[in-house]
Amino acid sequence: MHARGQVIAFDLDGRLPPAEVEASLGSLLPADVAIRRLRLVSRDFRPRYAAVQREYRYTIWTGPRSPLRERFALGVREPLDVPAMAKAAEALVGRHDFSAFGGADRQPIRTLTGVRVRREGRTVTVIVVGDAFLRQMVRSIVAALLRVGRGEATAEDLETALRHGSTGKRAFAGAVAPAHGLCLWRVSIGRTRKKERETGPR
Repeated sequence: MHARGQVIAFDLDGRLPPAEVEASLGSLLPADVAIRRLRLVSRDFRPRYAAVQREYRYTIWTGPRSPLRERFALGVREPLDVPAMAKAAEALVGRHDFSAFGGADRQPIRTLTGVRVRREGRTVTVIVVGDAFLRQMVRSIVAALLRVGRGEATAEDLETALRHGSTGKRAFAGAVAPAHGLCLWRVSIGRTRKKERETGPR
């Protein structure tokens, strides 16, 4: 997967201003990693626990085969019923047990504040916003919505899978969309929360 808005923290001894540290690090990073902004924070700052919201975007290319586009998007040649996908996505918004859409976790309850499906030309984007995510959760959601878009499942099937997640049954036999279409788009930072659980890019 990819990340546009990942947030990290590190300790650095010395008194170099942030601009000089950024320039120095930038010269050492590989070509596919870049620093967008660097700033000083308190030593107890932990991005994982200060993040109050994460936004992931999954890109689907529905046009003709395009090796360049499909490096960062899933190529789908079949027609997709995007309105049906968008309608089905509404069932996922709210606080639910998402065991059906993620790896095993001691605390599978998560809150999604938005799941949107939009089309711009031949590009379909699934935008998922929530407080935290289970392993492979976003990719599992996308796989389920693709089934709806292809006419292989209904919104009711998705709702049923969500309700039955606590039984340990994965939605649609555990199908997940390929990782290369997924991007961590934005992390919203708030006041540092008490350490609860580990969450990471999915």
